[in-house]
Amino acid sequence: MNLDRREWLQALGAAAMAGLNLNGEAQTVEARGLYDLPRFGNVSFLHMTDCHAQLLPLHYREPSVNLGVGAARGQWPHLAGEAALKAAGVAPGSAMAHALTCLDFSAQAQRHGQLGGFAHLATLVRQLRASRPGALLLDGGDSWQGSATALWTNGQDMVEACKLLGVDVMTGHWEFTLGAARVQEVVAKDFKGQIDFVAQNIASADFGDPVFAPYTLRQQNGVTCAVIGQAFPYTPIANPRYFVPDWTFGIQEAQLQQQVDTLRAKGVAVVVLLSHNGMDVDLKLASRVRGLDAIFGGHTHDAVPLAVPVRNAGGTTLVTNAGSHGKFLGLMDFDVKDGRVRDFRYRLLPIFSRQLPPDPAMAALIAKLRAPYDKQLNETLAVTDGLLWRRGNFNGSWDQLICDALRAEQDAELAFSPGFRWGGSLLPGQAITRERLMDQLAITYPTATRTLMSGEQIKTVLEDVADNLFNPDPYYQQGGDMVRTGGLSWRCTPAAAMGRRIDELRINGQPLQSDKRYAVAGWASVSEDVKQAGGPPVWTLVERWLKRQPGGRVAQRVPDAPALVGVADDPGYSPGA
Repeated sequence: MNLDRREWLQALGAAAMAGLNLNGEAQTVEARGLYDLPRFGNVSFLHMTDCHAQLLPLHYREPSVNLGVGAARGQWPHLAGEAALKAAGVAPGSAMAHALTCLDFSAQAQRHGQLGGFAHLATLVRQLRASRPGALLLDGGDSWQGSATALWTNGQDMVEACKLLGVDVMTGHWEFTLGAARVQEVVAKDFKGQIDFVAQNIASADFGDPVFAPYTLRQQNGVTCAVIGQAFPYTPIANPRYFVPDWTFGIQEAQLQQQVDTLRAKGVAVVVLLSHNGMDVDLKLASRVRGLDAIFGGHTHDAVPLAVPVRNAGGTTLVTNAGSHGKFLGLMDFDVKDGRVRDFRYRLLPIFSRQLPPDPAMAALIAKLRAPYDKQLNETLAVTDGLLWRRGNFNGSWDQLICDALRAEQDAELAFSPGFRWGGSLLPGQAITRERLMDQLAITYPTATRTLMSGEQIKTVLEDVADNLFNPDPYYQQGGDMVRTGGLSWRCTPAAAMGRRIDELRINGQPLQSDKRYAVAGWASVSEDVKQAGGPPVWTLVERWLKRQPGGRVAQRVPDAPALVGVADDPGYSPGA
């Protein structure tokens, strides 16, 4: 595959995206043209990831802060706001600009409408498959978690929706928080004969035997294709170990190379990795593992509008990441001749719900799945005066609301909330229903906690999480975004050495004292002791707080974000958005 040719094709894709800058009827016609893609080549992959159980269209604000450290600084996926648009060749103010960035988010959300929704996604999948016989639909995981209905049905609503959508191959992460037995039950019964669940990096802790098939082989137009699975390698660290006590994970780079070599020796023409590593990890992996044509990545929710070419000892691997929450569908077309990929075209297609009519069968299934829970889902708890959003390296307004509620309800001096990336956005004036709240909180280990921590322990927590996020070696980046804080002010230097990134900590304006103990509210502890001790689920406390707000309205939340050092000119920093 010729690199110059590939870059030329990427430029064509950027130019096509830049055209989405129209209004009214013209915009509708142009947006439909976005999906009218002529067939290219003879092998196609459709890729979705990190939908987090969102069956209906939603608003989801992309990050204004997505910092890269070391060699990753200013490179995909660490581009935000105007820097991201410039790098992608996308016109500011266009529909694609709204899909990819947080710029002028509330106004642009009103203009362009919601994105995602499985009924709208199903329409696009059907359309692309009609022009691409044999195209495979890949699901990168985090599909069975992130909504009230997924929690209440033990993931069954998403299992049914993914089957109807026509998913062919899947790997996982948050699925494992339903427990090992539940995942194996779905794979053995619901998926049997339809969806292959693959994960080359999960093994039995006792004997090292693979728990799932490492890969699957599929035929497309006479071409043999292999899809290798890579589940989230740090599942037992980022989530409770007790959900998967008998499994080992890890990146397993050498084992992956062996899998690729074996498949190539058998004459497999196309070998791709369906990954839930996170994009930084995938980029490093692509530089070290030979023989992969592409990595279809997930976990970090990065909406990257092009396939990033990464050179390695065996050639070039294309690394992609298809965003989250059902907002996007990645389309990779390969031209395969004489047993290898000769050329490609890649598009990241936003799912504009106003432009793609809902698929009737999927719409009917979603209505059926939601019907038993309509009353609970639609109860209004309060109305928000400001924009509520979550995604970004540091605190978001949704997380600030959660921290404020926990501090008040738990009588705590400060609060911690995990750096989760999932959960939709609410525009000013919209209702905070139970469904919208649960989009932020729906996990299987929701216990709210109140503990006494010394100032030294508080700083240690912040330093540890910061190293997970900003370690210059991607293989040591093990979690989500930075832990959110309420009632605490601090300063962060992302490029500093481990243990030296956090300073100037203050509580209520007073310096944090290392030997003083503070009452700290939190939730989502991975400790089994917290589970056994019991306690109220986090949503009970936040609901109670919301219902106590004067006039049923929640004032705009200003996130307790840290002062940042050394990032003013970082292309991943767009604070004015």
